[in-house]
Amino acid sequence: MSETSGNSPITKILTDLKMGGDEAYETLFPLVYDELRKIAGGYFSRERSDHTLQPTALVHEAFLRLSKQSAVDFESRTHFFGVAARLMREILIDHARRHNSQKRGGESRTRITLDGAVDFGGKQQLDVLAVDEALTKLEDLDDRQARIVEMKFFAGLNVDEIATVLEISPATVKREWSSAKLFLSRMLKSEN
Repeated sequence: MSETSGNSPITKILTDLKMGGDEAYETLFPLVYDELRKIAGGYFSRERSDHTLQPTALVHEAFLRLSKQSAVDFESRTHFFGVAARLMREILIDHARRHNSQKRGGESRTRITLDGAVDFGGKQQLDVLAVDEALTKLEDLDDRQARIVEMKFFAGLNVDEIATVLEISPATVKREWSSAKLFLSRMLKSEN
């Protein structure tokens, strides 16, 4: 996601979309597919191995939802990928809820692995719905911290990219990330 130039093909297409050029989605998809696939792969690296949804399906569903949005106003390619990552998270949460409700009244819970990004009390796997619930609570308390977690952990954006999207300093991103990690750690440890 290092391409930040206002002259990049992706930036131009996003500008066309802003001006109502819905056909630009057809041109955009091949240009962003590999990066979206990488984001989806990041999500699935944290999912259980027998997940019934596949990264390719997740990419296609997220892109379909992006293309159906009526008010498109992506400020940059980084912003576009941040929105796409959020949609992927929502799709996975919806999928987990449907999957759990089909298993004997929702008794079984979908588990994800959070590879050491946050200390969760030595747990190797966490309930994907518990992670979503903790992020939703964080969002209620501090929307910006929740966006930082989403962009850093799920979309794989670096500190500078997040700072650009949120129009804050990299130092603020680092400070907010530390605070958010602490909050999530406490929330998910209490989930035991």
